[in-house]
Amino acid sequence: MAVALSFSSAASAATTPPGLGTTESYSVLGGQTVTNTGPTTLSGDLGVNPGEAVTGFPPGLVSGTVNAGNAAAGQAQSDLAIAYNDLAGRAPTASVSGDLAGQTYVDGVYNSSGPLGLTGTVTLDGQGDPNSVFIFQVASTLITDTGSNVALINGAQSCNVYWQVGRSATLGTESNFAGSILALTSITATTGAIVQGRALARNGAVTLDSNVFTTASCNAVEPSDDPTVPPTDEPTDVPTDEPTDVPTDTDAPTENPSESDTPSESPTESEAPSESGSPSSSESGASSDEASDSDAPSDEASESDTPTAESSESDAPSDESSESDTPSDEASESQAAAAADEERSASDSADLPATGPGPLLSALIGLSALLIITGSALLITKRHRSGSSD
Repeated sequence: MAVALSFSSAASAATTPPGLGTTESYSVLGGQTVTNTGPTTLSGDLGVNPGEAVTGFPPGLVSGTVNAGNAAAGQAQSDLAIAYNDLAGRAPTASVSGDLAGQTYVDGVYNSSGPLGLTGTVTLDGQGDPNSVFIFQVASTLITDTGSNVALINGAQSCNVYWQVGRSATLGTESNFAGSILALTSITATTGAIVQGRALARNGAVTLDSNVFTTASCNAVEPSDDPTVPPTDEPTDVPTDEPTDVPTDTDAPTENPSESDTPSESPTESEAPSESGSPSSSESGASSDEASDSDAPSDEASESDTPTAESSESDAPSDESSESDTPSDEASESQAAAAADEERSASDSADLPATGPGPLLSALIGLSALLIITGSALLITKRHRSGSSD
């Protein structure tokens, strides 16, 4: 019975692979002949030496080079012999026998003193180390059944699996095999067998039937635990901070309208002189200056206004004699009327836009008020004179 061994991870990668030399580029290498039936595909080179016979290509397809009986094939056979002897001379880690199905092996060298078979699935565990090497030393024959499987887990790679066979090897129909077979005599791959590795026969023939060979180079990949740690933290931190800061910047434009309200205060200042019935200090100064400048012509204007006043008020002395006795009441009434006119004119000027002819209008209003007051004073004076003459 087979002995299943499971070593600790400390023993991982303790075994070194053999040097294949130029044989590494070959998918199939025979000693005497290479025969194929059906659409076999080889990803690497095809060679035979010292024989020269290669048949079945096509329909078989070779992605690499076909070396039949030439020097390149002879060199490959020499390198194969060196690698074979290296594997056969390794000190075994443990002994195996019988059927490998259902067993799990880690990095190491496993020796079988008799034939070795595989009726199901054997598992090769890399224990997270892609450089783990698995070597099986088979004294006589290696035979796998139909549908059998060599499973690679935890970083184990087919390029680091080697089967050193003392006689011949046979792979069952539709089986899935992993590793390079280095056989002393012959190798047969039955219909539909898939090989992740090589079929290298030193002295005999290699027989193929609608098979698929893939020979991938080893990848020095770090254990699968390392790359899983960094991506878990980094992507989660990026989206959580950035979107929260963006909306805070959008509040800045809202402050502009508040600053735009400041010009609204200017119209209120411009309306200040129009709210009071009497002119403000600024307007009074202007109006007083105008009044002082217009004193000379105002006398002429008063004289010109005198006849009109006399014509309009000529009947007043004859109708009411009491009015001549109370000139102060009429003067106050005329002053109140003038003040009311000034307030109306001021309110009308307040309704005008601030940007209009404010100073000119204020000057006209002040001049009109001055004329009214002057006319009223002249009228009162005339009535006093007329009353005194009577």
